[in-house]
Amino acid sequence: MIGPPGSGKSKVGRILAAGLGVTVRDTDADVEEIAGKPVSEIFVDDGEPHFRELERAAVLAALAEHDGVLSLGGGAVMNAATQEALEKYTADGGQVVFLDVPLAIAAQRVGMNQARPLLLGNPRAQWQKLMTERRPTYERLATLTVVSSERPGEQVAAEILEALGLEATAGELIDPKKNEESTT
Repeated sequence: MIGPPGSGKSKVGRILAAGLGVTVRDTDADVEEIAGKPVSEIFVDDGEPHFRELERAAVLAALAEHDGVLSLGGGAVMNAATQEALEKYTADGGQVVFLDVPLAIAAQRVGMNQARPLLLGNPRAQWQKLMTERRPTYERLATLTVVSSERPGEQVAAEILEALGLEATAGELIDPKKNEESTT
């Protein structure tokens, strides 16, 4: 899955993976694990170019190794090697879902979140700028575009499954994180 910050890639990815009975992998989490620190600290300590190199390597590794739902960081698609890898992935029959979201909804979800360093300052203006730059790439690489809007992640996941001609194999679509929260 690809898309901007606040589109719901992480949440919808968890729901899809649970419904399909596969694992989910998030390249931002991979980068954090490799670096041993959060994305925001990588930006501050090491700079965006270093983060983008770690991100590129994480995406290429995940595409080669992972056989479940994969959620890419919002800017990952702007790297030429990543674009090439995604084009090969779709040429080989893979699906790339672009989770689109209106600015008003993304702004509510993202807010002033410090974990999103590219949105510091004026998040709405920064998000709009990122989308102006990234939208053509998201659209070009996607085999399916779904607008997440204000709908629950379960509805978005159901739409993706239907559009791809897939059925949930592990029961109803539900965010596994909700189950974790209700048992603690």
